[in-house]
Amino acid sequence: MNITTSFTRRSAIAASTIVLAALAVVPATAAAAAPSTSASVASVRIAQTPSDVLASTPWKTTSAFDQNGNRIALDDAAVSNFVGWAYFDADGTYTMYNLDDSPKLQGDWTVTPDGSERWINAKDADGNVLFQRVVPITELTKNVFTYRVFPNAADTSVYYDIVHTRTNHVEPGTDGRGPGANGDHGNGDYHFNNGNAR
Repeated sequence: MNITTSFTRRSAIAASTIVLAALAVVPATAAAAAPSTSASVASVRIAQTPSDVLASTPWKTTSAFDQNGNRIALDDAAVSNFVGWAYFDADGTYTMYNLDDSPKLQGDWTVTPDGSERWINAKDADGNVLFQRVVPITELTKNVFTYRVFPNAADTSVYYDIVHTRTNHVEPGTDGRGPGANGDHGNGDYHFNNGNAR
């Protein structure tokens, strides 16, 4: 074996080793540089607006308190008109029911971008607006929604906080298939009670 042949073989082996080493490193480096899709999706959280939070779940009226923090019975005349089930849909419409699942109100709703107020109107079966109401929101989380009502709008020292909690109560008339599954918000036979505006 001459020196030239020996040198050529060693050079070829060394070059092959370098190429193989480089190939082994490149895929590992590329994999490390590109995070997996599931990891990147899991790390992205989309902030919910107050409107998103209100529309995220059905709500049940569970308690009421006066301006002194005293609990008020839900059948007390001062708060009973605000008691029931509420379903705020992402399309800006809502339906409300009494706790016996009888229809109460339907209409449109909005929440201010800062979550400080909720506006609703109430509509009859023909879409005519019966009334509108704005209430201050005192708490809005994924589990609790509380708003404040004033018996006398001119006297803000007397008020009631109406507390709602997240529920899984299926909207009446929908058979668990979502709003309006059986027609226009259920059976379409709404009994509007202006005094029950929430």
